[in-house]
Formats: sequence, structure tokens, C-alpha cells
Amino acid sequence: MSTHTTRPAPPCSSGPPIDVRGWRRCRLLEAGFPAALAEAVASDRGLDLHALLQLVDRGCPPELAVRIMAPMGSEVAP
Repeated sequence: MSTHTTRPAPPCSSGPPIDVRGWRRCRLLEAGFPAALAEAVASDRGLDLHALLQLVDRGCPPELAVRIMAPMGSEVAP
């Protein structure tokens, strides 16, 4: 039996972004979004990333921030 040691991912700011979705995902993860929600939000160009991060910076839970910022009639599912 072998053991596998995982290392935490380096911070997103350690290098240039590979693509916009990846950059958005990194920013969301750094802000404390759960991985599944960060992936869903990063892929949705209809959500204003900066507004989401401002809400979270002010103490809004990530899930609630996404619900507040989601366009009417749509849902972002993690």
C-alpha cells in the first residue's frame, strides 16, 4: 500500500491566468467559494464576478451572493 501526499494548490496569483474561466475560478476559490460553486460561477458569464466578490467581502455567504446576483429566472447550480 502506498501513501499519496497532496499539497495545497498554489495561490492563483502565482502566474498568468491560462484562460478567463480559470482566472474567475481562482478568484472565487481565493474568496472562499466551495469548489463546485466556483466552477459553476466561473463558467457563467452572466454573473458579475466583481459584484459577487464585493458581496462576499462584506460578509455575504457565497451561496447567497450568487442567488442575489443571478439574473431573474435563472439559477446557478453547483
